[in-house]
Amino acid sequence: MTIRVALAAAAGKMGKAIVAALSEQSDLQLVAALGRPGASALGEDVGRLAGLAELGVPLSAQLAEALAQADVLIDFSPADAALCHLRAAAQVQRPVVLGSTGFSADQQMELQELSRQIPLLAAPNMSVGINVLLALLPRVVASMGEDYDIEIIEAHHSQKRDAPSGTALALGRAAAAGRNAELDELACWDRNGVSGPRGKGSIGFATLRAADVVGEHSVWLAGAGERLELTHRASSRRNFAEGALRAARWVHGRAPGLYDMQDVLGLHSVAAVE
Repeated sequence: MTIRVALAAAAGKMGKAIVAALSEQSDLQLVAALGRPGASALGEDVGRLAGLAELGVPLSAQLAEALAQADVLIDFSPADAALCHLRAAAQVQRPVVLGSTGFSADQQMELQELSRQIPLLAAPNMSVGINVLLALLPRVVASMGEDYDIEIIEAHHSQKRDAPSGTALALGRAAAAGRNAELDELACWDRNGVSGPRGKGSIGFATLRAADVVGEHSVWLAGAGERLELTHRASSRRNFAEGALRAARWVHGRAPGLYDMQDVLGLHSVAAVE
């Protein structure tokens, strides 16, 4: 069975990586590619935009038409645009794989509401390696104990809009779960000026933005005389693209609900902290 895919933000960095990955699949077919309304590339073949041969799929701003052709929507758009796409997908009962980040608390609540109508697989990072780290981190933190300070350091390209990254926040939530707490109870978002000594049990964040860095995340657990570093480095966007395709296969045919890559990889039982 061939799953027909509509791809939003198809002319972006991640979009082009997904187009390239889709062009090599036998069970997934790109049938629609969405771009920003008014974008100069509208009408151009999305294969050419991705540096490939023509695929016969023009970049379009016709959301309703794209959803009508597709079995699943993959979306890495900015948060506001992604929500518009999700509302439209809910109206026509299309499952969505969502890699967008930067949602506000109110927008997160709307995502949960929409997931009652359609299968929605939302993940800030689709790579297998990061999701294995997310599953393992609560157990690692619980085993190390509260005397170990936690710092989360992330680096991305200079054009990334949100900070800390969605992946860094997910790592923060996983670390907080290892201490039976919510991230908002422990997070230290900023140190500037005379900030005083570190709060016991806090989770610190550091954000780097530079050039064309694809994505790097490190979790430090620092204790007296030692430091454990858990690091994931992405050298290309291909691993994220492959993860998104794996998610599209998994979410197709599911019941409405809010899912993530832990579901796709069967890692939720690993993440449980006893």
